[in-house]
Amino acid sequence: MNKTSFEDYHVSEEIKRALAVLKYKTPTEVQSKVIPLALEKQDLIVKSQTGSGKTAAFSIPVCEMLEWEEKRPQALILTPTRELAAQVREDITNIGRFKRIKAVAVYGKEPFTKQKVELEQKTHVVVGTPGRVLDHLDRETLVTDQIKYLIIDEADEMLNRGFIDEVEAIISQLPQNRVTMVFSATLPKDVENLCHTYMKDPIQIEIESTGVTADAIDHYLIEVKEAEKMSLLKDVTVVENPDSCLIFCRTKENVDAVFSELEQANYSCERLHGGLEQEDRFAVMEGFKTGNFRYLVATDVAARGIDIDNVTLVINYDVPMEKESYVHRTGRTGRAGNKGKAITFSTPFEGKFVKGIENYIGFEIPTTEAPTQQEVLSGKAKFEEKLNSRRVVRNNKTARINQDILKLHFSGGKKKKIRAVDFVGTIAKIPGVTVEDIGIITIMDNMSYVDILNGKGSLVLQAMENATVKGKKLKVSKAIK
Repeated sequence: MNKTSFEDYHVSEEIKRALAVLKYKTPTEVQSKVIPLALEKQDLIVKSQTGSGKTAAFSIPVCEMLEWEEKRPQALILTPTRELAAQVREDITNIGRFKRIKAVAVYGKEPFTKQKVELEQKTHVVVGTPGRVLDHLDRETLVTDQIKYLIIDEADEMLNRGFIDEVEAIISQLPQNRVTMVFSATLPKDVENLCHTYMKDPIQIEIESTGVTADAIDHYLIEVKEAEKMSLLKDVTVVENPDSCLIFCRTKENVDAVFSELEQANYSCERLHGGLEQEDRFAVMEGFKTGNFRYLVATDVAARGIDIDNVTLVINYDVPMEKESYVHRTGRTGRAGNKGKAITFSTPFEGKFVKGIENYIGFEIPTTEAPTQQEVLSGKAKFEEKLNSRRVVRNNKTARINQDILKLHFSGGKKKKIRAVDFVGTIAKIPGVTVEDIGIITIMDNMSYVDILNGKGSLVLQAMENATVKGKKLKVSKAIK
């Protein structure tokens, strides 16, 4: 059932249009196997590596099958990390943009009340980490009676993090008449047991893992003494001179040490690890996506949930202890049809970890020599030149789909008895504007936000300065957020 184009699927024009803007052209293997079955509302167990395009594999059918008119959540997506929850919410929003799908992400370390207010709005999809989702269920701020789709993403990682009890507690509160899809890079016994307990005749789909790991990415190993790693890192970055680079370390202490060294050497860099406040972690992620800096030093917290199409180089400053981590880390490059390179520094003590990784990925990582001083010297000028220039992000999906969208802020909301239909009625009467040009509408107590699509934002902004909504004159401006 391999499809050669997204045009071949029975999905609405709104979804096809979003996929075209997002430059989704040819379905990956996991997408071509999952999408048709998901559209038939089949329960699925999907074994597929990170970077294989599985988020879109479930996001496209879910966005297609949701009913826009329904106010309560119809899909619940569980993820093991906050970063992944935020990433999946963004993907759903992008794919469902022209269908006006509203997705909300809920996770810890963020004010509960802020999420509660969001969930009081019309919400189609809730993406969240198990702990916080359970919290919302316990406090009855998340209503589940309309949930028709449950997706468990990175199921093996859920188990590694000890979330299994929470996941089961969540499932017990969902309608039984639903579609369940489980995605996992590996299928340990616990995941299989979970699936067979809570799923109806699931179809199992297995995507060969080595293709993902090897085809789009060149893998190399450099043997090095611990004390010489830092100078090797500088030499490698000069010779490779990447457009953007992820450097993975095993501990947050190592991240801090490497980051300090690079910062002193004037590298355009940032760091990311679990010791940072959640807000700072998201700011760093956002900065890396939008090209504010070129090098990101991170622990494995960043190996899941970074979906940036043009990471050209991944460096494993430390060999990962867990073989799965190698796949997640290196899977950050070679995405979306681009070539990538992954270089791993291996000290004499890490040989057994490397062997374990090679057995897992099914091929031997070729060893290469450290760059010579001659290579470093001849690469220096180009490296310096790039170091002082801003990174150009050519392929930020969200920026692409948002470029014709303007978010407007209105100075009135629920307390003035204003509803979404009132905005639609007023805005659709503006000459040159139709209902299709109105996106997601969020109404709060004292203010409202309306997305205007298709480049019609300034037209609507101008017209609304003199118009009334439900007979009330509201101040209108471009939204800051």
